[in-house]
Amino acid sequence: MYVPAHFAETDTERLRALIEAHPLGILVTGGPGGLDANHLPFLLERDAGEYGTLHCHVARNNPIWRALSDDDEVLVIFRAADTYISPNWYPSKHETHQQVPTWNYCVVHAHGRVRIRDDERYVRRVVAKLTQHHEASEPRPWKMGDAPPDYLDAMLKAIVGMEIEVTRLVGKAKLSQNKDARDVRNAAQVLLDRGERDAGEAMLRAYWGLTPVSKSGV
Repeated sequence: MYVPAHFAETDTERLRALIEAHPLGILVTGGPGGLDANHLPFLLERDAGEYGTLHCHVARNNPIWRALSDDDEVLVIFRAADTYISPNWYPSKHETHQQVPTWNYCVVHAHGRVRIRDDERYVRRVVAKLTQHHEASEPRPWKMGDAPPDYLDAMLKAIVGMEIEVTRLVGKAKLSQNKDARDVRNAAQVLLDRGERDAGEAMLRAYWGLTPVSKSGV
């Protein structure tokens, strides 16, 4: 991924926070049949390894787990809010007309080594933890014990676990840090007024939380 210095996000805690807030990742793998991409919800175990370990499961009918071998290198992509930015939102455009459209976004690329976990105990643990995490905000959280045991056993046998030891995290926060303050402020306000709070607030935090950079373009 191309990451200009003024868009680089290197804080490990912020990268982990993005993964946890946006856990649906894109698992990218390569094999004899070429590149493959699978969209999967991940659980991040922060304290397992230098950068953490990702856990997920796939359908047993999904050929990906048979195409991979333990310690194969994989890439998981996580993305936060993204949005189109119009030149018309920049006050400077109306003075100089020297602005162009762009797209703002935050992403994390988690590089790592995969291990296939085709065992019921591992799969049950991953499903339980994912369920606990995503059901936590429900008024009556669903739990695995709510399902009939024989039905749950059949469902667990139909999936295969995967764990990925993260060896490198690469983050990019492209949030108009290379623009003038008034342009960032106005563009962010347009997004806030449109209800795109995540993107608008991210722009404001990124710009005023960083040392000013050279306005060298995107």
